[in-house]
Amino acid sequence: MSPSSLHERASDLALAVEIASNAGDIALDRFGHDRAGWDKADGSPVSATDLAVNAYLKGVIAAARPDDGWLSEECADSEARLHKRRLWVVDPIDGTRDFLRGRSGWAVSVALVEDGAVTVGVLAAPAQDRLYAASAGAGATLNGKRLQVSGLATLDGVRLPMDAANLTASYWPSPWPGTAVAKPNSLALRMAMLASAEADAWAEGRTIPEWDVAAASLILAEAGGTISDRHGAPLRFNRPRPLIAGLAAATPALHGEVLFRLDHALKAFAARRQRA
Repeated sequence: MSPSSLHERASDLALAVEIASNAGDIALDRFGHDRAGWDKADGSPVSATDLAVNAYLKGVIAAARPDDGWLSEECADSEARLHKRRLWVVDPIDGTRDFLRGRSGWAVSVALVEDGAVTVGVLAAPAQDRLYAASAGAGATLNGKRLQVSGLATLDGVRLPMDAANLTASYWPSPWPGTAVAKPNSLALRMAMLASAEADAWAEGRTIPEWDVAAASLILAEAGGTISDRHGAPLRFNRPRPLIAGLAAATPALHGEVLFRLDHALKAFAARRQRA
């Protein structure tokens, strides 16, 4: 990477950190007060705070990077982004349900995608006093301290951010030989838990919007984790339909096993649907 590219990347990271932090402050000021949400057409919740944070982020990015594209959960999508080499992918509040319930499992997610790959990712979780940041090739940090995944090499003792009852669910090939840990409503924060060695693996079979995982995917990768879609393919962003086909995330040694277990579970669900 050329010196000019390195300088540009550092500038983008500084911008993402600043605006995610400011957006987090906006949300935190309303946290515990804004409990009135409503459901969008797809059934997902939204609040006035989601919209306020979205407006702030969109306005600042439009002014600071006028030539870049924009994709946000709280804006109508536009095909114009497909013609942009650089795209900001934003979730104003990932984990709105926790935000509305007064729980801390929510975050502001800001990512920069270049040519389909995330190059800058920031998660501001002010209710947890946490700021995660990563730049491609430069590592990931939590409140300025370098992150590294746990390095767990076997499933014995594996920690997963899921409901405890799901550890022994019948759709897995066998029970997970580990423990359930905290499960924030924010999917991004679940992935960040792997990056900060507070969990070791996570799997999600459902299709996920790009804005839910863009920033967190880079944070996890830069902390040494391995992440793919449910088919084992690398994640790509700024697709015509901005959706990720599920996730398998883990320490490098466990990723293959997580992918196998997720595939087994999805086939079990498919067989149940056929029988029904």
